[in-house]
Amino acid sequence: MEFVIITGMSGAGKTSALHVLEDIGYYCVDNIPATLLSTLYSLCSSSSDAGMSRVAVVVDVRGNENYKMMNSEIERFKQSHSEVKILFFDAKTDLIIMRYKETRRKHPLADRLKDGSVSEAVEFEKALLVPVKKLADYTIDTTYMSNKQLRERVTSLFLEDTSQALTLTFMSFGFKYGIPLEADLIIDVRCLPNPFYIPELKPLTGLDEAVKNYVLGSGETQEFVWRTLYWLDFSVPLYRKEGKSELVVGIGCTGGKHRSVTVANEFEEHFQKLGYRCVIQHRDIAK
Repeated sequence: MEFVIITGMSGAGKTSALHVLEDIGYYCVDNIPATLLSTLYSLCSSSSDAGMSRVAVVVDVRGNENYKMMNSEIERFKQSHSEVKILFFDAKTDLIIMRYKETRRKHPLADRLKDGSVSEAVEFEKALLVPVKKLADYTIDTTYMSNKQLRERVTSLFLEDTSQALTLTFMSFGFKYGIPLEADLIIDVRCLPNPFYIPELKPLTGLDEAVKNYVLGSGETQEFVWRTLYWLDFSVPLYRKEGKSELVVGIGCTGGKHRSVTVANEFEEHFQKLGYRCVIQHRDIAK
């Protein structure tokens, strides 16, 4: 049985992720107390209903007033069931505050704190979720994500066969829009020839053959890609050996449209050929 615990910051996208998993066939439960995880697991695993073989639940501060117990229950439950995966959602504090102001919704912790401000509630929640964030198999930071990108990321992680121990996510991005906080490794390709300064290539992206040929046609790029892949070929099996479920490799150029997209695609193609389960995401290509 597949069992996914969705948790993380309020306002970071947990409900949206639950809807995505429901759309791809998971039996979903929102806002379940951590103390009921084992009960739900037992009911689903013993059910003859095939629809119960893939389960996703949201466990967060709304239904758990004892936060230390919530964290310890999630940890105990995960340690007792090897097939359980934790998907953690995060976002920058100022963005979460802005989202609450835009929707005019009350933060679930607001009434439990002295001044009841959104900013205090967000900071408090971020601190109390540190232990469970460390347990996460997958961490998604939605600060710079659109709803479409969130759906694509979640779908890529859980729609296909999940039997492989490690998922490699290659994420191109633009440094001008910020470093992806969920990235385990950051590779800076701003040293490579930039198509931005070629008038006919500027409006295109790394998905276009002309840009790809320009970037990869440079001797410096070929050497850079070869040396980086040599390092990744050595490092990735070590991460898998350590039990990591997802390795997020961020590849960044200035704007996230040309060089980073081209190189990210090269990396993804290389590891696909080696038999790894890969996810490609171009975060800033449309900006």
